[in-house]
Amino acid sequence: MRKPAVSTRGEMSRRTNERSTPARRRLPPVARFALLAATLGVAGCATQGPLHVYTLGAGGERPIQDQGNDGSQAESPSFIEPEDVVTGFAYDPFTDHFFLRLAPGNVIRVVDRPARAIKREFTISGAPEDGGGDLAVRPRDGHLFLLHPSEPVVLEASRLGKMIGTIPLAAPAGRPIGIAYDPPRDQLLLLAADGRQVTRQNTAGERMGGLTLDREAGSALAFDSERRELYAPLRAAPGGIGVFDENGRLQRTVSAKETFVDVGPRSFIRVF
Repeated sequence: MRKPAVSTRGEMSRRTNERSTPARRRLPPVARFALLAATLGVAGCATQGPLHVYTLGAGGERPIQDQGNDGSQAESPSFIEPEDVVTGFAYDPFTDHFFLRLAPGNVIRVVDRPARAIKREFTISGAPEDGGGDLAVRPRDGHLFLLHPSEPVVLEASRLGKMIGTIPLAAPAGRPIGIAYDPPRDQLLLLAADGRQVTRQNTAGERMGGLTLDREAGSALAFDSERRELYAPLRAAPGGIGVFDENGRLQRTVSAKETFVDVGPRSFIRVF
């Protein structure tokens, strides 16, 4: 019986390349698009769509209200039960996920907006169990920044609930009641308990500036990094969500009665 010829390593490599090269050239359009999407995901970016304003009540089986800057209005389920108390709310435009911080303060519920389903729910080990506070999310890596219920620090955790560390607050005017994140500058914005003072600091705890809102705001803060505008619930009647410029001047009001607010561009490509 004739034995098969044994190829050398060089011949095997050459034949493998010969077989694989045409396959890459014949990659269908759908596969090429999927490869592009995967590349964008690895690079940590997303294609931005229109800005949306999301608002949510503190509890009691309320949906998340969705207002687009094109005038569209919709609702997304929050899966809040009557006994649930929301202490913080954030939206991640990269994944199109909502993050709800639930009392007693270390439980995070992640809601997939397009799927209208709970993506996951977890407890942040090491977070205080005797209180809550607002939270913000950093889209590029999904890190969560949570206000400590009693100390002048911000807790930093991964998108899966692993505690990363604490960030000291730079000369806070009392314990902050609202927190937002500025992606281009990688900075936190913190709303003081008086509802007027907003401190800007980096994630190392250094103060980078501040401003004073010309209207008192409530227990949440959001930031649109494209228009450089802050969003916060107004305390005085008739209420609504106030939209402020970076000098603290009220520009307009968004009609809403909810306690919490966040904003973000709706992504065309989601990064998980």
